[in-house]
Amino acid sequence: MRAFAELLDRLALTGSRNAKLVLLRDYLRATPDPDRGWALAALTSELVFNEAKPAMIRRAVEARVDPVLFGWSYDYVGDLAETVALIWPGDPNHRPNREPELGEVVDALKSAKRGEVQGLIEGWLDALQPKGRWALLKLVTGAMRVGLSAQLARTAVAMMRPETVTEAPEPGGGEATTALEPLTAADIVEVWHAVEPPYAELFAWVEGRGERPDTEAPGRFRQVMLAVAIDEAVDFEKLDPADYAAEWKWDGIRVQAVREQGVARLYSRHGDEITGAFPDLMNALTFEGAIDGELLVIRDGAVAQFGDLQQRLNRKTVDAKLMAAWPAGLYAYDLLAEGGVDLRGLPLKDRRARLEAVVKGHEGERLYLSPVVEFDSWEGLGVLRADPPVGAAAEGLMLKRWDSPYVAGRPKGPWFKWKRDPHVVDCVLMYAQRGHGKRSSFYSDYTFGVWTAEGALTPVGKAYFGFTDEELKQLDKFVRDHTVERFGPVRSVRAERDFGLVLEIAFEGLQRSPRHKSGVAMRFPRVSRIRWDKPAREANTLEDVMDLLDAIESGGGRVAK
Repeated sequence: MRAFAELLDRLALTGSRNAKLVLLRDYLRATPDPDRGWALAALTSELVFNEAKPAMIRRAVEARVDPVLFGWSYDYVGDLAETVALIWPGDPNHRPNREPELGEVVDALKSAKRGEVQGLIEGWLDALQPKGRWALLKLVTGAMRVGLSAQLARTAVAMMRPETVTEAPEPGGGEATTALEPLTAADIVEVWHAVEPPYAELFAWVEGRGERPDTEAPGRFRQVMLAVAIDEAVDFEKLDPADYAAEWKWDGIRVQAVREQGVARLYSRHGDEITGAFPDLMNALTFEGAIDGELLVIRDGAVAQFGDLQQRLNRKTVDAKLMAAWPAGLYAYDLLAEGGVDLRGLPLKDRRARLEAVVKGHEGERLYLSPVVEFDSWEGLGVLRADPPVGAAAEGLMLKRWDSPYVAGRPKGPWFKWKRDPHVVDCVLMYAQRGHGKRSSFYSDYTFGVWTAEGALTPVGKAYFGFTDEELKQLDKFVRDHTVERFGPVRSVRAERDFGLVLEIAFEGLQRSPRHKSGVAMRFPRVSRIRWDKPAREANTLEDVMDLLDAIESGGGRVAK
């Protein structure tokens, strides 16, 4: 566990993307099987211990530490694993003579019954130092939060590839050295669903010791093609509108639906399987192939807001009531394979013609064709982008070259995304909380509100990015200088009609939310500007926000098959 704990600690405290990649690459190179495979599985959320629950950890620590002291400590630190790792007293009557290995922990947890898990965890906590305890508890609960996505982890695996591999000498001959082709994250994603933790077969191929895992199994994931953000001031001068197709960028999540030889699977754009959360959709699809599209909630042919789709996301299973209330549909963008034939090398124009035929011949109401937007100039398309006829259902436009093949990754030129300008509201800072990792010393998570008709503030969102490091220091100082109350790790900041800090908040959308006091929730809020110059009384009101929500909801458009 020691090497794994050191890796997690350094990842959590490292802000640089490239530095994180090097840290993980070096760990994977230096750590033997199966420990490195289990570490990779944990970092990519492929390792889940269903019998281990956070409540077990709380019971264990409260049996050894005064519960009130633990509660205060937990409130201050704000992280269960970190709190327990620091406060755990150990058992003086049980002093293990060695620390457990990562593979040993995983094997024990995978075979343990629920009643045995707490005892195992307590024994390991006794054997480990604080850093190791923290890593253990992160592993058990699955809450890594070390700033490393699954895609970044797969990139580090690709970086393990050596330039050459030395083969065993033939009898009577010398050693032979063979050059190896470099790998990319796309190469790893292509084989990801053909391998299982602890990934011995994957590592053997990456290191040149084995064959590439078989990826031709039915239902496999294909690495998606992504777009780059368009630079309006530069790109439009170089692009010919006749060369590009325009589509709406629907406000759902990008998915890949695959049905091959009786195998039906739904993947996120990063290759994570989400079939279990959308059985109604997958059972309704009848095509044979792989479709790239947008997952949406669709009622009576109308695309619902993203907030409706959120009711279905991040679930392992769903019941009939949930499926009836939030019916899932697929808006098709591209056809990657059909009848066992890979179509990704064909130009978009040909793939589009085949896709239209597939959707037209499909039975049922779960599969729709994303329509092409007719335009003859970038200026005319810009008018449609600013006020789309489909309203809030679209968050912008996609521009795709008609002659482009479907290429994994994010190539510059074939595809562009042209998002709509975000909504902006002036809010007043109300609460602040300490951040994590390198921000743990700063109050960097901000809750903000708007004025009600009674002259009080009501929270409408929370943001923790959009500002520079220098602005973070200024915000942190404001919070410390103007704190009026403390609630564990949270500080209440002075916010009155005649005194308060106004934050200009940009966000992608609004939705009604009975769980929130204000009745609304923001999608992707971030601080776009600190309005040091604006009096708090001039911030927006809840009435302003509700008027904006009404305008957004009235703009929903209908879709046609």
